Amino acid sequence: MKVTREVKTAVLVISAILLFIWGYSFLKGRDLFNSYRTFYVVYNDVEGLSPSAPVTLNGLVVGKVTGITFTDQVGRLKIEMQVKTDFPISKTSHATLYEPGLLGGKQIAIIPDLKNQVLAEDGDELRSGLKPGMLSVVGEKLSPLQAKVEATVVTADSLLHNLNNVFDRRTQENLRVAVAELSQTMQQFNQVSHSLNGIIAGNRAKIDGAMSNLNVTTANLARITDSINSANLAQTVKKLESTLANVDNIMSDVQAGKGTLGKMLKDEAVYKNLEGASNELKELLADIKNNPKRYVHFSVFGRKATPYEETANTNKK
Repeated sequence: MKVTREVKTAVLVISAILLFIWGYSFLKGRDLFNSYRTFYVVYNDVEGLSPSAPVTLNGLVVGKVTGITFTDQVGRLKIEMQVKTDFPISKTSHATLYEPGLLGGKQIAIIPDLKNQVLAEDGDELRSGLKPGMLSVVGEKLSPLQAKVEATVVTADSLLHNLNNVFDRRTQENLRVAVAELSQTMQQFNQVSHSLNGIIAGNRAKIDGAMSNLNVTTANLARITDSINSANLAQTVKKLESTLANVDNIMSDVQAGKGTLGKMLKDEAVYKNLEGASNELKELLADIKNNPKRYVHFSVFGRKATPYEETANTNKK
């Protein structure tokens, strides 16, 4: 059978049309020769999601975005996805928009609802979800820090302004003078330090001798301490304590009126007798002084002594 030129032309045209359709679909992210399931999800904001973006399931790429269109006047966006996987995806699964890294664009991750056994069919709409990206999280964390930094900068600016007001020209000049005087003081201190080093170096022999004498003194003190330890100081202290205890007992007896000394201190009769004896002795001495002839008889040249005669005054006494 001979194929005419018209048939060949028709076959070529049809093949070209089919190839064009397949290429157009492929460029749009559709594969006509694979059995994909199409799912839809609606977002308020796709945050830069582009067509042909990967669709993942637990990190595995199972499809791609095939279309993004507006659904209403509010501006919500409807995403069309082609998914090819044997994993069961229920009707209540979530299609979460997320950002895998700093350099990659937005992607969609299907989070299956394993509790629901009703599987999603081709053309069903999944629930939307949004997972903040790393930049969004960092921005949220940096927002309070930014406010604190701004407040700190304002405070620092006010502080610097106040310092500028406080440190006028006169104060600045005083500070320069103080710094200069401090530098001069440090130089003088350095000179004193050098002088002290010279004095120590010149008297090193004397210092060494003093240290040697100190060592000898320390050794002597150690020997004295050993001598005191070997002198049975504890026994001497015990004897002293015993002696003090006896003295304490004697003083207690005296206070109680025991013994001769205690009776002399505590007995009033003894005190009165002593007082009377003292008065009599005093009178006797006064009488001897006034009338010595009553008690002493002597004669010169063997003459017989004249006997003593009491006078009227004596009798009166």
